[in-house]
Amino acid sequence: MTEKVVLAYSGGLDTSVAIGWIAEQTGAQVIALAVDVGQGGEDLDTVRERALACGAASAEVIDARAEFAADFCMPALLANALYMDRYPLVSALSRPLIVKHLARVAIESGASMVAHGCTGKGNDQVRFEVGLAALAPDVVCTAPVRDSDMTRDKAIAFAAEKELPINVTSRSPYSIDQNLWGRSCETGHLEDIWEAPHDDVWGYTDDPAAGKPAQEITISFEAGLPVALDGAPMSPLAMISELNALAGAHGIGRIDMVEDRLVGIKSREIYEAPGAMTLIAAHSELESVCLERDLARFKRQVEQRWTELVYDGLWYSPLKQALDAFLTQASGHVTGDVRLRLQGGRAVVTGRRSPAALYDYELATYDSGDMFDQSLAKGFVELWGLPSKIAADRDRRAAAHSA
Repeated sequence: MTEKVVLAYSGGLDTSVAIGWIAEQTGAQVIALAVDVGQGGEDLDTVRERALACGAASAEVIDARAEFAADFCMPALLANALYMDRYPLVSALSRPLIVKHLARVAIESGASMVAHGCTGKGNDQVRFEVGLAALAPDVVCTAPVRDSDMTRDKAIAFAAEKELPINVTSRSPYSIDQNLWGRSCETGHLEDIWEAPHDDVWGYTDDPAAGKPAQEITISFEAGLPVALDGAPMSPLAMISELNALAGAHGIGRIDMVEDRLVGIKSREIYEAPGAMTLIAAHSELESVCLERDLARFKRQVEQRWTELVYDGLWYSPLKQALDAFLTQASGHVTGDVRLRLQGGRAVVTGRRSPAALYDYELATYDSGDMFDQSLAKGFVELWGLPSKIAADRDRRAAAHSA
């Protein structure tokens, strides 16, 4: 019985060549799987036809944009997920979704292997293979580019020899990955960390210095999730798509950073995430109104660990699943509206309101009508500082004794 391999197929040079490459190296039938996570570009039918033309025994294409928005981007929003306090996990969020469908197709088709097009330098190889080990532990993972020395020159030669329907004459100087949550760009002149990004790097955002007039928007949340924009109910997919357009037009969400990769190297990365960064700004501000102090403090620790787990390819780990439960519970009262001004590359919060607000005007005001009993503060301060005072007295006695 002929073996089957499920290939994560993008439609580009490497994965198109990988179809025939895998067949020659293993004798297996290749099932190409293309997943639309909002990356744009060619339509799914075109991608499917190319996979078949390149020798795939079958090809499956999935429009997973709504699933990606609801089941992967929204949990990241609950966590205010920013790796190294800056990167909103663009690629790291899409990989576990692709892995989920790779595992499903492998199990349904009886395939013994899955394949991906990752190199040995990046994080994605870990995300694919660790995720697969969690969901389909009996399925073997292979990576032709990493494991078979499939350089670009060899890939082009193979495509020419087999007369594959791939255009290899035009090549961007950049390595680009994009989806609904954002866009990443690396390599080319960006590998010189002193050189400023050229204008052709940007694809999701307009120039923030273009001087466009400010635009105000209001995002409504229920239990931590965005549900309406300017009063119009929206699904997660529609919300992210609309904010990508609105915030992107003001140059919001541009990130230029040197990132600590999982494999231990540092890499200069350019990200654009206008919708994601606008949503995180609004969501975190509403939390400041609705979350009790100690819960908010602890949640910030959980957010960092959650983000690291996802970045490190551990989406399906027990700890990440447990933290998901905490984030959902912690977000129960995060309901209300946040108003933001979009202009000049920034999404600035200008107003917030919530039926579950812990903010009390009569306690907070310094004007007449103040309901806060300031006479209680003196004793509180003395008790709060008592441990530090006792320790300081001890240290003074010890210093005097040793003198």
